[in-house]
Amino acid sequence: MDTRDYIVMEDLYGAHNYHPLDAVLTKGKGIWVWDVEGQRYLDFLSGYSAVNQGHCHPRVVKTIQSQAKRLTLTSRAFRNDQWPLLAKELSDMTGYEMVLPMNSGAESIETAIKTARKWAYQKKGIPQNKAEIIACANNFHGRTVTIVSFSTESLYRNDFGPFTPGFVVIPFGDVEALRKAINPNTAAFLVEPIQAEAGILIPPPGYLKKAKEVCEENNVLFIADEIQTGLGRTGKIFACDHEDVKPDMVVIGKSLGGGAYPISATLSSREILGVFKPGEHGSTFGGNPLACAVAREALRIIKEEKLVENAAEQGSFFLEKLKKIKSKFIKEVRGRGLLIGIDLKPEAGGARRFCEELKKEGLLCKETHENVIRFAPPLIIKPKELNWALRKVKRVFKRLS
Repeated sequence: MDTRDYIVMEDLYGAHNYHPLDAVLTKGKGIWVWDVEGQRYLDFLSGYSAVNQGHCHPRVVKTIQSQAKRLTLTSRAFRNDQWPLLAKELSDMTGYEMVLPMNSGAESIETAIKTARKWAYQKKGIPQNKAEIIACANNFHGRTVTIVSFSTESLYRNDFGPFTPGFVVIPFGDVEALRKAINPNTAAFLVEPIQAEAGILIPPPGYLKKAKEVCEENNVLFIADEIQTGLGRTGKIFACDHEDVKPDMVVIGKSLGGGAYPISATLSSREILGVFKPGEHGSTFGGNPLACAVAREALRIIKEEKLVENAAEQGSFFLEKLKKIKSKFIKEVRGRGLLIGIDLKPEAGGARRFCEELKKEGLLCKETHENVIRFAPPLIIKPKELNWALRKVKRVFKRLS
C-alpha cells in the first residue's frame, strides 16, 4: 500500500475529526520520522509536545518491554509496585505533596475542576452547586463537554450543547479582569501559562505572579494547565517557573508518557487533593503499572539528559534565528524555550499552505488558529539540526513570497 491507499482507507473508515497533513508515518527515531514510502522528515511538532524525549527513545522502549512482560494493569482495586514510586518521584521533582494519576490531559483537567469544586464546598464554605471557576478566552484545556463549556472557540462548541454551568471567562493576560471577576462563589482560576493551541500566546511579564497574588488575597485556587508547557518544553520544568510562581494545582500529561504511553496527573497539596474519599473519583487505567513505569523512565530521561537546559539553550538560539527572517508575510515570531510560533499576516493566505510546503522540504509542523505556524521539536534537538530546519523555513518563505 502507498500513501494514497492509506489516506483513502482512513477517510472512508475513520471519523473526520482531524485534518492531518498527508504524511503517513510508519517509523520514528529521535527527532526523525519516516513515511510508508521511505521519505524522512524532521518532526517539528513532537505530538503536540508529547514526544519531548524523542521518538522511540531506547530507554523508554526497554522499559515498556520489561514492564509489559511483568504486569500491565491491575485497576486501582488493587495496589501495584510502580504507582507509589512514580508518586514519590513526581513529588520530589515538583515539590507537590500529592498526585492523582489519570490517562489524558483532558481527564486531569476534569480532575482539577472536580477537586476545586469539592475543595470550595468543604474548605471554603461556598454553597452547594454555586462554585464558579474562572478561565481565559482562547483557552484550550481539552475536548470534554464540561471543558468546551468554557471554550471561546466556536468550532469546539457548535452542536455540542447543552453545556456545563459554573464557569466565567475573562481576557487572557488581564489581571484587573481577574480581580473584577472574583466573587464569594469563586473557587479557582484555571490558566495556561502560555496559550499554545491559541497560537503561542505569551502573557505580559509579571502576569502569572500578579494573578497568583490576586488568587491568594481572595482564597481562590490558582490552577496551571502545564500539559503542553510542562516538563521542560519552555526551558523550565514548568512554564510558571519563569515567574517563580507555584500554583495551588498543576496539571501535566503528554511527555509524562515519554511519547509512548498515555498518562497524566494532577499535582497539589494534601489539603487540596486530600478532599477525595474512596469511590468519589478514579479511572480503570489511571495509575496502571505500565504507564507509571514509562513515566518514571521519562522523568529520569528529562533530568539525566538535561532536556530542560537544552530546551532553554536551543530555543533561545532558534528563536533569535527565526526573528531575522525577512518576509512580508511574517507579523511576529514569539516563543519560549522550544515552543515557538510564527504569526502570519492575513495576506499570507493562512499557515496551512506553509506547513504543506515545509512537508515537501522534509519538515513536519502544524498550523494553529489558521495564521500561526507552531514549532515544537523534541527537546533532544541540537544546533546542527535546527540550522537544517532553519534553511528549510527560509526556503519556503522565499518560495511562497
